Amino acid sequence: MTEKKKFYITTAIAYTSRKPHIGNAYDIVLADMIARYKRMCGYEVFLMTGSDEHGQKIEEYANNAGITPKEYVDNVSAEIKQVWDSLNTSYDKFIRTTDDYHEKTIQKIFKKLYDQGDIYKGTYNGKYCVPCESFFTSSQLVDNKCPDCGRECIDAKEEAYFLRLSKYQDKLEKYFEENPDFIQPVSRRNEMINNFIKPGLADLCVSRSTFKWGIPVDFDEGHVVYVWIDALSNYITGVGFDCENNSEQFDKLWPADLHVIGKDIVRFHTIYWPIILMALGLPLPKKVLGHPWVLVGEDKMSKSKGNVIYADYLAKKFSADAVRYYLLSEIPFTQDGTITYESFINKFNTDLANTLGNLVNRSIAMTNKYFGGKVTIPNKTFEQNKELIDFANETVIKYTKSMDEYHNADACDAVMSLAKRCNKYIDETAPWVLAKNDEDKDKLNAVLYNLLECIRMISVMLSPVCPESCEQIALQLCESSKELSFGVVDEYSVGEAKPLFARIDAEKVLAEIEEEQNALNEEKAENTVLVSQISIDDFAKVELKAAKVIACEPIPKAKKLLKLTLNDGSFTPRTVASGIAKWYKPEDLIGKTVIVVSNLKPAVLCGVESNGMILAADCGEDDVKVIFADNIPAGSKIR
Repeated sequence: MTEKKKFYITTAIAYTSRKPHIGNAYDIVLADMIARYKRMCGYEVFLMTGSDEHGQKIEEYANNAGITPKEYVDNVSAEIKQVWDSLNTSYDKFIRTTDDYHEKTIQKIFKKLYDQGDIYKGTYNGKYCVPCESFFTSSQLVDNKCPDCGRECIDAKEEAYFLRLSKYQDKLEKYFEENPDFIQPVSRRNEMINNFIKPGLADLCVSRSTFKWGIPVDFDEGHVVYVWIDALSNYITGVGFDCENNSEQFDKLWPADLHVIGKDIVRFHTIYWPIILMALGLPLPKKVLGHPWVLVGEDKMSKSKGNVIYADYLAKKFSADAVRYYLLSEIPFTQDGTITYESFINKFNTDLANTLGNLVNRSIAMTNKYFGGKVTIPNKTFEQNKELIDFANETVIKYTKSMDEYHNADACDAVMSLAKRCNKYIDETAPWVLAKNDEDKDKLNAVLYNLLECIRMISVMLSPVCPESCEQIALQLCESSKELSFGVVDEYSVGEAKPLFARIDAEKVLAEIEEEQNALNEEKAENTVLVSQISIDDFAKVELKAAKVIACEPIPKAKKLLKLTLNDGSFTPRTVASGIAKWYKPEDLIGKTVIVVSNLKPAVLCGVESNGMILAADCGEDDVKVIFADNIPAGSKIR
């Protein structure tokens, strides 16, 4: 028996700062599609994903929440896994960077690189972006802000260990030249060469000493291993790398065949990671796929903008297959894709309900109606069928080429084009007309056989994208053949025709979503509390102002919120949404002076951008009183 060829594929491990949104979920959905396709092609596949759980940002989030960093990451990591599971992803391992074996191996890796001179001790002096956990020189900043996320950077000076990237520059350049397909798409490769390698690689900071939540450098108390060595090395620690005695699994799987990552972390995976591997004496991964982003309209998802869409919410409302199909068919290979609730519903109705679902339902229903559910391979060729058969066979060629090159949207387009051609074929052949004449019985049998055979091929090709729905198609066809060539099934005995995708009433469902989001925003506004002690310096960061209420009105569909327009002494009025509608009417507030937190980040509550928060007191069970300051001029600072 011939041993199956292995295929080791990984995703970038998700950072445990917050619950992942739909854009974060694209990694695992894309990797899962590739893994399922490779299994279909006969490979022995190992798909690994996981969570990245150390760093200053997590330490800060945990402190703000009043819990330990470990408790914080336990909660978020479980949430990440729940989202991945809601999308029916078939990963073989979920690694956490707080796993004991990972932490111990990272310490060994760090010590090995230090002992052989690839890591040295020095002092970092420059700029640091906390959200990105990245160091930058002043020349790398854009408008004095982080070049990756656009946020403010802080001055940083600390003792640290550095990895000698410069030592491996020539070797890395040579690898790029000898392996032109190492980075996909090619535009990402060009970006790495032109923006990072050609200007010269600066040595990389690989330890931190200003926070504690990380893997300790065991030979130098006070230092923790920084994210690059910690997180990137999961790809080898998760399959048994151990510096001294590697596992059989590691020897079998490494090097990885494919890293699936977002375009924003290509630099880390194609410059830092290869150099770490070179320093360890290990082969490099065969390919890195830097996929584009999923945007909401034209914007990146942001909680402050109120435009975050969650994958598990969509999966619960519309099915995992619907989410998978949208992401894999709508996100191009090189350009950012977009998602809105409206575009999602439109895609669902157009492709899944009208095209695919309608084709399957009509074809099986006609087979049951005209032949008692049983048709056979035609014993003669009818000229009008040749075009459909040729189209089906050409689709397989296009699909296979696209999937082999990871052009998932093109592959989905090819399959859906075949489904559309089948629907057109029904109109051309008019089975309901053929059924009226006994002389056309052979033709009718051929038409229905051709449709069922095309549907089988469609379900096989689409199974890495929509596994549950394609399994349902196979059950309705009563046929399990996975062969991708026309005419391999001699006879079909179909089951009952059952709808695969019920068409969505867009207006109704969009109204439901808005109502659910409004209720969620109200709940969040109501439950916003300070959960940990702060210092006087922290309190000094809060800007409080007296502000006069110049207008007030209810917010439609938000029973608990009022929209207040405030004069806080500025040139333009300030809008604040406040959850006090239960205790106050608009006329109770107009003309009153309140105290507003004026430097709070904007938040969108039920469609209203709220720029601040007014102070109120909990005065017993279910009793809230706004704090008025009617004798204080608008704009006065409260200290």
